[in-house]
Amino acid sequence: MKVLVVGSGAREHALAWKLKQPPSAVDIIAAPGNAGTALLGRNVALGVTAANELAQLAVKELVDLAVIGPEAALAAGVADALRRSGIATFGPDRAGARLETSKAFAKQFMRRYGIPTAAAREAHDLKQAQRALALFPNGAVLKADGLAAGKGVVVCAETAVAETVLRDWYAERNLPGGGSTIVIEEPLQGREVSVMALVDGKGYRILAAACDYKRAQDGDSGPNTGGMGAYSPAADVLDEMALADIAKQIYEPAMEGLRREGIDYRGCLYAGLMLTQRGPSVLEFNARFGDPETQVVMPRLADDLGELLSAAATGRLDAVSTPRFSPDACVGVVLASPSYPQRSEPVAGLPIVPLPDGAIAFWGGSALARGTVDAAGGRVATICALGADIASARLRAYEGVRSYVAGLRPEQALRYRSDIGERAAVPVR
Repeated sequence: MKVLVVGSGAREHALAWKLKQPPSAVDIIAAPGNAGTALLGRNVALGVTAANELAQLAVKELVDLAVIGPEAALAAGVADALRRSGIATFGPDRAGARLETSKAFAKQFMRRYGIPTAAAREAHDLKQAQRALALFPNGAVLKADGLAAGKGVVVCAETAVAETVLRDWYAERNLPGGGSTIVIEEPLQGREVSVMALVDGKGYRILAAACDYKRAQDGDSGPNTGGMGAYSPAADVLDEMALADIAKQIYEPAMEGLRREGIDYRGCLYAGLMLTQRGPSVLEFNARFGDPETQVVMPRLADDLGELLSAAATGRLDAVSTPRFSPDACVGVVLASPSYPQRSEPVAGLPIVPLPDGAIAFWGGSALARGTVDAAGGRVATICALGADIASARLRAYEGVRSYVAGLRPEQALRYRSDIGERAAVPVR
């Protein structure tokens, strides 16, 4: 089987890595790919939003399956173009991707189909936003409607802080992602968890849960990022009964809603959840695999990823069994450029070296250069490791991190959080 992987991040490297493993051992074409996918297959210099060119490439290369990684590709209609060209595609069309590309649409969708989520109001200008903010005296979560590269959500513990953000967004015409629509939500209290499911237009299969770390610094401090690390399973947060509850309260009504609205959704439906005292509540839907969650879920997958994604893309999930996962845990730690997320400085000449004790590096935006890696910056790599439990996986992952960082030159400095998986490594009492 020949698979086109669209994207250039650590998520796409992890997907390509798993697809390359037996029994499928597929041929990989990545567009544009990165240093990691170049070692697994062939990279093609096409941008993730070049819908027509990607479709032409897939036809020319006789691709059996296209797997779309980033949200920007979905928003650009890449899945639509591939399907029009007769390519089996894992990734929803533009209509389905609105669950991620429009926060307002997603919130309205959840209300229509009774999916538990935070109370919220939409606004389209500063005065509307200020009136809506008055309904949330205990702080608010501000969400720009469109795609904003991880910078469109601000959690404000105090109303005065939210007012300042609103003035910046509207008075300065600085709304992340453009446009004028925002969603103002009540803040929720509880534990966060990420649950991803494969969807084939008719049914779904839930994957292993994961917990990610969005804040830049230890102790969940600092600005929000795209994710500084993750671990799976999320046994400290979810048990089998809770996961069944999530299926019933969230995925079942979501599937019903997609069917009613005529959306033939084929891809990954990611639910970012807050487990509150009232039960699970959706913080956000994503229309693709999460990053860095994918990097810690794929090493645990015991089944053939190519078969699973192909079944979802062709509406045949009922013909495959529920995905199985290793009892081992996986922890992933993100190495980032020093000023991330405020800035993403390029880092050149990074070494490709074996990591200790079975750890593996999934590369972010990067390219091979004379036997080394030139990274675009931001989240440079996710170093992951398996272990019998979170504690041992965490130990191995950080051994890999320290070993890699120790070999860098001063101008190649990368930073990381030191507490990924720490809370789950302590037995729950």
